[in-house]
Amino acid sequence: MQINGAHQVHGTQALNGPHFNQRPQQAEARTSSQPVDQLDISPAAQAASESTGTDGIRNDVVARLRAEIASGTYETPEKLEAAVDRLFDSMG
Repeated sequence: MQINGAHQVHGTQALNGPHFNQRPQQAEARTSSQPVDQLDISPAAQAASESTGTDGIRNDVVARLRAEIASGTYETPEKLEAAVDRLFDSMG
């Protein structure tokens, strides 16, 4: 086998040789009648896929938080107080 790079790549071609027991015409007729794989995604699955990344990150929440940080509305006295309370609780 010899690999010569992308410029040597050709489209789909029938495989002919002594190891195949069928003629090229028979192979073409057989491949055209074979079923084609198909994937249908429900609207609910599509919506879930858009809001959750492949690693479980909720992209909609991340986008909202980034916008709040950029506009300066993320850090509030209430959030800071809650964070300090959680820190003290964790320290015992």
